[in-house]
Amino acid sequence: MYGLVPYNISPIQQGIQFGHAVVEYGLEFSDTPEYQTWARRDKTFIILNGGTTNNTAFIKGTLNNHYFTLTDRCIPVGEFHEPDLGDQLTAVVFLVDDRVYDKAYWPDYEGDAIEEKLGGRSLETQYYEWKMNFAETEAEADQIIFLRDFLKQFRFA
Repeated sequence: MYGLVPYNISPIQQGIQFGHAVVEYGLEFSDTPEYQTWARRDKTFIILNGGTTNNTAFIKGTLNNHYFTLTDRCIPVGEFHEPDLGDQLTAVVFLVDDRVYDKAYWPDYEGDAIEEKLGGRSLETQYYEWKMNFAETEAEADQIIFLRDFLKQFRFA
């Protein structure tokens, strides 16, 4: 379970807010196979610095914008808004499977292949073949590639 929390709350509060969002995620998605696998076997928390939180009419914090990015891509998320902080968004969590983070088994695309290595295939064809190693459908493969790219911008909280 990966999660984004604001940078400007204490580490213990970051963990607590993350935990609140995990509970919300479980309430919404506990019947999915992905959640059941995570809850029964993995149970790993990855807490990342999501930046700022601000949900005013004119200004959105980076955490709020990350939430919108994930939901716009139809990534299932749990979220928590802290009542003691004016109902500001304080955590966004989502499940990430090994195709996103296990770079040893699922390596990054090597886009700098030389022509003879392509075997007559275009770079676009080679990229498509690499991408489709992640999933049976292009939509699922695109979600995996999106999450791999999305998570590159974050550091541990």
